[in-house]
This record gives sequence, structure tokens and C-alpha cells, in this order.
Amino acid sequence: MQVKANGINIEVEDTGSGGSQPGDAADGLHAKRPVVVLIMGLGMQLVAWPMQLVQALSDAGYRVVRHDNRDVGLSQQMDHLGTPNVVWESIKLKLGFLPRAPYSIHDMAHDTLGVMDALGIDRAHIVGASMGGMIAQRVAIEAPQRTLSLTSIMSTSGARGLPEASGKVIRALLGRPSGTGEEALVAHYIKLFKVIGSPGYPTPDDVMRERILLMVRRSTYRPGTLRQLVAIAADTGPRARDLARVASPALVLHGKADPLIPYPCGEDTARRIPGANMVGIPGMGHDLSAGVIDQLVPHLLAHFKAG
Repeated sequence: MQVKANGINIEVEDTGSGGSQPGDAADGLHAKRPVVVLIMGLGMQLVAWPMQLVQALSDAGYRVVRHDNRDVGLSQQMDHLGTPNVVWESIKLKLGFLPRAPYSIHDMAHDTLGVMDALGIDRAHIVGASMGGMIAQRVAIEAPQRTLSLTSIMSTSGARGLPEASGKVIRALLGRPSGTGEEALVAHYIKLFKVIGSPGYPTPDDVMRERILLMVRRSTYRPGTLRQLVAIAADTGPRARDLARVASPALVLHGKADPLIPYPCGEDTARRIPGANMVGIPGMGHDLSAGVIDQLVPHLLAHFKAG
């Protein structure tokens, strides 16, 4: 369903909600469940959160809310803001200047809070993966009264000087499909996910293909990825300092084999958040394969219960 959040249209999935209006629930018990908000990463749609995870959280008694970030999937597209010159903005960042982003991680954090407003949710456990972890951190920094707990998965503090992805990984991330058809898009994403995936918990090819088809048949819109990439760069530095303001219970989950956002980035995030718990997952890369979800769920449930 679509909701108006922070002044724009955002696509939302509210697991278990059977009402016809945003925030209506199928029953009173659902409305009273504690809420988990899942925020996805760069250029990825809400369906990138595996149903295995959504179902596990729902079975444990949680209401699970996912949304497409702005400029992704079925949410409002931001083409009117133009296409940034990623190379030039990267040079500025290397020289110590913050890029000029069409919108910010701060804006996307307020999109998340707007989704909560639209659904009548006062407080929630905020969980983000990759760029979604950065957005989740911003929510916890700027709206502590609405954050039951923070979980940052395979993300980073944004501090300068941390290890970076290799050229091979960056090329796979920023590469373009060979065409606009379905098979070209599927081949592109398979190549990317094999580069950044979890060596200890590989996804079978048929399962990977099925998940990718779910995404590309839902939406093939990709221009927003460049705007989001510059938004990430523009939050480099400031967010690292602001993490000291996080007052909610915090958990950092990170793969020790992550080739895109290396493990020390997760460690740095945990060091900067007062009282944060750090859990490293051996064999986990930069994805949410079935085996990775099996590793994450017990940590998430224990964290939510403690928070």
C-alpha cells in the first residue's frame, strides 16, 4: 500500500495488517504487537528482506513493517532532482569536502518516521541493512523517543579512514546491465550478488534467480541508486560524530567476510554507540542468504526482548 510520509509517496508492506486504511490491523492483537521496522539498502526494494526473516519475526509476536525507500521500487521517484556526477562528488569527498546530495540520509530517516506516523506507530525496533543501517542510525540519533532499539546490519559509521571495498566489488556494484530486458537485469544482479555474497552461506543459483526475478518484475527503476549513493557520501563524517547521541539499546551485526563494507566498519559503528553490542558472523558477506538469516534471527530476538 502507499502512504504519504514526509511529504512523499512511500510503498509499505505491513505484515499481518488486513485493514483497508494505513494503520488498520486485521485484529486488535496485531495492532498491539511490538513493531519492527526493516529498512533496506542502496537501490534495493523492500522485497529484498527475505520472507524467511519476516515470518520468523512475525511468528515471534512482532508486527513487521517494510518500505521502499524514496527513489526505489514503488515509492516516489526523484528524477526532478537530476542525476549527480558521482565521479566528481567522489573526488570532492577524497579532498575533504562533503558532496552536494539531491537528498540526504537525514531525509530518508524522516521518511521512515513518516511511515510510522502514517501507520499510527509511536515507537518501534529500528533495523537497517547496509544503507538502511545508516538510515536506522539516523532515526535513533534524531528520534530517540521513537526508537525502542537500533540494529545496524552490515553497515558503517561513516567515519573517514575505514577500510573500503576493492575495485572489483565497486565495479560490480556500479556496473550497468548489458540491456534493459529481464534476462539482462537478472544476469547483472546474479553477477553482483555472487561478488558480495556470503562464502560461508552461499545461495543456490535457482533460489538467487527466483529472488532477483521477484525484484525485477516488481520494479526495474534504477536511476535513484546514484542519488542514494551521493546521499551516503554526504553523510560521511557527520554521522560518525553523532552516533555518541544514540540512547537506545543498540546491536551491530556484521559479516566477517563482507567484501563491500568490511568488518572493521561494523566494529567502528559499535565503538561509537554507547553500550552497543557487537556480533561478528563468520562466513557472512554482504547479503541475507537463508543461512545468514538463521544466524541473525536469534540475535535479533534476544536484542528486541532486552530492549
